[in-house]
Amino acid sequence: MKALVYTGDLEVTYRDEPDTIAAAGNILVKVEASGICGSDMHAYHGHDERRVPPLILGHEAAGIALGGRYEGQKVAVNPITTCGVCRDCLSARTNLCKHREIIGMRLPGAFAEYVDMPEANLIPVPDKLTQQHASLMEPTAVSLHSVILAEKILHRPISECRTLVIGGGAIGLLAALILNQKGTREIFLSETADARRETIKNTDCCEVLDPLSQARPEENSFDLVIDAVGSGATRADSCRFARPGGVISHIGLQDNVDGLDTRKLTLQEITFIGNYTYTVADLNASLDLLASGGLGSLDWLEIRPMSEGASAFREIHQAQTQAPKIILQP
Repeated sequence: MKALVYTGDLEVTYRDEPDTIAAAGNILVKVEASGICGSDMHAYHGHDERRVPPLILGHEAAGIALGGRYEGQKVAVNPITTCGVCRDCLSARTNLCKHREIIGMRLPGAFAEYVDMPEANLIPVPDKLTQQHASLMEPTAVSLHSVILAEKILHRPISECRTLVIGGGAIGLLAALILNQKGTREIFLSETADARRETIKNTDCCEVLDPLSQARPEENSFDLVIDAVGSGATRADSCRFARPGGVISHIGLQDNVDGLDTRKLTLQEITFIGNYTYTVADLNASLDLLASGGLGSLDWLEIRPMSEGASAFREIHQAQTQAPKIILQP
């Protein structure tokens, strides 16, 4: 089969790979759409020791089930496999299972014609939802999970809150769209890339800021800050802009550089939440949200053949793409 393989720093190669064979109890999925994630870019940059080349990346996927109870049906892939029996799995916090694995990390991923998954990890896609939009289930669930965790801690309803999202990739934009769908009073999104800012403005879901050239927002003024970048600089900004009693929801994993102002967090009772992926409930809710049209037209996606994956990775690396998300099709 053809696959896009991470072969070294700043290098992915579209090439022939051995055909994927379903493991016992698993189902082959014919991949029809697979999105490029920020974590795929971390691997591409050589910044993720967990992803060792050669490796087929990709975990945001939708396709056709080639067996099992969903045979012939459109399905979206939950890329995280878990033990199902530990305390976290049994309390519906599967994202915290210590035995979890995710495709595209140690296991072959979905930048390929076929991917092998447990049947329990396949979620049927509504007929009205395209496969390209269905592949957004996974990143949407990441963003939804971050908002849901924050809602549990905020002292007032999210609809009353002034919010800041840092980072205009798919996770940040989807977080802003989810906040907008929930009726959030004020939503600001900070993004450094000119082209991407223009794309986000067209969604009309938030006020878009350029943190490099515009006047920055007032410090200590946001009830909720969502950091969808996760760098030392953005952690510092999260602390700078969160108001006393506010919440910082930290999703991004760009680096582990200092930036968190723990003194301010303590003195002003600001809650800092780490967010890791999603639960199965988040995935199902995200698919329903996408199918309902609750996040808008989703016309900010860019669709490319998987054979052009190397140029897509290169353009993302060079900040040359307008699209917050590029979807690859085998």
